[in-house]
Amino acid sequence: MKQVYFIINPKAGNGHCFKIWERVEHQLKVNHVNYLAFFTEYPGHAKILTTQIVQKTSEQKIVIAVGGDGTMHEVMNGAVNDNKITLGFIPGGSGNDFSRGFQIPADPVEAIAVILRLAKQKGLSIDIGKIKLAESNERFFINNMGAGFDALISYEVNQSRMKAILNKLSMGRMVYVYFLLKKLFTYKTTTIDLSIDGKKHIFEQTWFVTVSNQPFYGGGMKIAPDAEPDDGLFDITVVHQLSRWKLLLVFISVFWGKHTHFKEVKTYTGRSVSIHSPTKLFVHADGEHIGTTPFKIDLQVSALEVLTRRSHPKEVEMKERDSNDCY
Repeated sequence: MKQVYFIINPKAGNGHCFKIWERVEHQLKVNHVNYLAFFTEYPGHAKILTTQIVQKTSEQKIVIAVGGDGTMHEVMNGAVNDNKITLGFIPGGSGNDFSRGFQIPADPVEAIAVILRLAKQKGLSIDIGKIKLAESNERFFINNMGAGFDALISYEVNQSRMKAILNKLSMGRMVYVYFLLKKLFTYKTTTIDLSIDGKKHIFEQTWFVTVSNQPFYGGGMKIAPDAEPDDGLFDITVVHQLSRWKLLLVFISVFWGKHTHFKEVKTYTGRSVSIHSPTKLFVHADGEHIGTTPFKIDLQVSALEVLTRRSHPKEVEMKERDSNDCY
């Protein structure tokens, strides 16, 4: 097996991730897996650690993020320029949309068993998005990115102490609902100038625009039901010209991917996307606040290799198998 590195965010999931790592580490020792582990100490540290691993040797290696989607986002941004790294993920945050979209079990023991089995095979080469904002350097995303109301909600959630409280009660998703209701009646919609592969679209009274590489975001909402991470296309979702009360119906239906049936929800596919707006809108990438509009996105085809069951349809649920069959 390739050299395996773990990057653990012990603060993810309101500190619950450290206990998750203890369970993962126990399984690694039971199965006699050689590995190196590093713990993050501050925001952005996971990217730095990954970059150091990239620079350390030229050998093929596997880097596994243990944390939330923000941890995976940082690790991916540190690995994006190295074609000798395969990425894996053990969910330990509150949202864990990467694990949903890439079919990694929520239980850490099951997840590490799946990861170790997949590590014996070639990973799936997936697309990622490269974002260029006016006020910052390039950033990359692996799940999705967005501008407008959903990016504002994401920002408020990540800044809130309530997230930690609800995580303790295993009710992390409710914090999104809380801030959605809190901001719903004060948020001001705006006109969006959206360009997709050179074709311009103007949307008035726009709530938000999301660009997706896999179906899930916001802790399980199926924002882009048809998105595939290896099809060479982004899935773009625009929500505009609907009342505040109807927006609630749209958000409720997103959990089942049924929001696309609303006439106010437009969907597109494309490889190059740019957004301008008369007022600056919050922008998120993989749920992390990264700046404000305007921005431009370009698809990077097959830019990253990840361990996922999406590419292995014959995989069965780990609950139906003995985890020892990895070895």
